[in-house]
Amino acid sequence: MLNMRGQPLMPTTQPKGKKLLRDGKAHVVQRCPFTIQLNYSTGETRQPITLGVDLGYTNIGFSAKNDKLELISGTVTLRKDMPQKLEERRMYRKARRRRLGYRSPRFNNRTRPKGWLAPSNQHRLDSHIRLVAKLETILPITYKRVEVANFDTQKMQQPEITGIAYQQGELQGYEVKEYLLDKWGRTCAYCGKKDIPLEVEHIIPKSRGGSDRVSNLTISCRTCNVKKGNQTAEEFGYSTIQHQANQPLKAPTCLNIFRWRIVEQLGAEHTYGYVTKYQRTKLGLEKSHVSDAFVIAGGSNQERCRRYKVKQIRRNNRSLQKNRKGFKPSIRRQRYKLQPYDLVKYNNKIYRVKGVHCLGKRVVLENPKGKNPSIAIKNVKLVKYGKGLLFTLC
Repeated sequence: MLNMRGQPLMPTTQPKGKKLLRDGKAHVVQRCPFTIQLNYSTGETRQPITLGVDLGYTNIGFSAKNDKLELISGTVTLRKDMPQKLEERRMYRKARRRRLGYRSPRFNNRTRPKGWLAPSNQHRLDSHIRLVAKLETILPITYKRVEVANFDTQKMQQPEITGIAYQQGELQGYEVKEYLLDKWGRTCAYCGKKDIPLEVEHIIPKSRGGSDRVSNLTISCRTCNVKKGNQTAEEFGYSTIQHQANQPLKAPTCLNIFRWRIVEQLGAEHTYGYVTKYQRTKLGLEKSHVSDAFVIAGGSNQERCRRYKVKQIRRNNRSLQKNRKGFKPSIRRQRYKLQPYDLVKYNNKIYRVKGVHCLGKRVVLENPKGKNPSIAIKNVKLVKYGKGLLFTLC
């Protein structure tokens, strides 16, 4: 609930909210989470509210509670297509610059500012900050607490590692290809041929989330490399090679990088993973992002609430589309009025937009009970834009 100035107040009960709306003393601001704004001035007494955030690479857990009950909780699923989108952008940018041969080279005049992060990691950091900012617009949060965990990536790969072994990596005294040639006996890992040109090959392709770590690399001939294509080694019929590839360490490495930045930017308190695990086990809660966030917030015997399932949606403010009359890309300069995931009203019922076609003149509505109808855009009424963070009750 919000006051007349749009600042958050303590939540109210469902019957009281209905009465305020029926009497015209409030109006609906957003549907999920359901938020109303008062049309009259009122007292602004607030209780202390603690927000707990469980950091994550693909999922974020959040829970806000006061002394008596849990007010809101849920799990956010972050976008997983950022690396592919950035790679695609890099490809288009590189092709565009190749056409500017008259320009002088500029590859040596770029500097990275202090605190620079890779774009995909920066996006995850910003997503955590945006989530907390969103929650602060609907609840008067007093305290924020974040769990920070320190991942020993070498220990995760080699549990027995100790002492000086931390300083002597797998590639000590080797170049990558020379190490792989010795490791695989200078033969193709798939067909076993020798005395032919061999190439470095990814066991799990980069397009499928594989990394450039040496544990994900092998040696193959040109024929097997082309034939394998976008498959993993297991899909290609070599499960034994697949089992030799260690799990990627993108998630723990990313969290190691920005965990303290989140604490600093939010001005939050911090706790550690072993404390969360001890308290969760003590309370008899299942292992999940929401349960961890509840414990991080200091939850104990408070009454739990229904959980939200939050999905991060691409905003698509500016899109490139192929010009069907030619081969050059053209820019759609005017955004379509409706986009996928928007809420609209049609025949006094609420639907979610599944897609747009006919140059934005018709929309396909999502109908879980039957066929998805295609409706002219002039016959539907916008209820709420659905981009950014999409909240749905579990």
